[in-house]
Parts: sequence; structure tokens; C-alpha cells
Amino acid sequence: MINKPKVSIQEKTKKFAVRIIKACVWLEKQSNVSRTLANQLLRSGTSIGANCSEAKSAQSTRDFISKYEIALKEARETLYWLEILIEAELVPLEKFKGLMQETEEIIKILVSSLKKLK
Repeated sequence: MINKPKVSIQEKTKKFAVRIIKACVWLEKQSNVSRTLANQLLRSGTSIGANCSEAKSAQSTRDFISKYEIALKEARETLYWLEILIEAELVPLEKFKGLMQETEEIIKILVSSLKKLK
């Protein structure tokens, strides 16, 4: 088995944000409803990485935890919007399946990190 290089949560969430942006650009070309939901997805999906990045400059452990808790909330919201888009049949599951899996992975990482920090 080949060891994958470890990627920081900051790098992972930044790459995720780029994927979310590309998905939202595609959604913008769809119906008005898709555009409205794309805005919600864009806000929450890019906020995850922004909060993880901010945590690097936290003024205290408490501040660091707060940033990660916000990132976790945003990740859960992102998963919600992805589920809504799929369940409303605005996008096929296969198109956003990878984003959903990645969101779930980010949630697991954040939950695990927060448990260790608390």
C-alpha cells in the first residue's frame, strides 16, 4: 500500500472550496431555483475553508476551537444544501456524489479534531 502524503485540513478545505465554486458556476447556468440554492451552497461551502484558515491565527485555544466549530456548522450546512439539490432532482446524485463524500469526510475530520481539542 502506498502512503498518501498528509494534507492539512486548511489545504483540503481550500481545494474543496474551489470544487464548490465550480459546482456553483454550473448551477448558475440552470434554473432560477438552482441559482438561489447555488448562492447558499457557495456561502457555506467556501466558509468551511475560510474558518479553518482563520483558526491558524487564533488568539487562544478557545478561539481556535470556535473557528473549527463554525467550520463544522458550515460543513453540515453544505451537506444539507447538496442533499436538497439532489433530492429536489435539480442535479443527479452522480454529479454531486463526490462533493457529498468529501463534505462528510471534512465533517469527520473536524469532529475528530474538536474532540481532541476539548
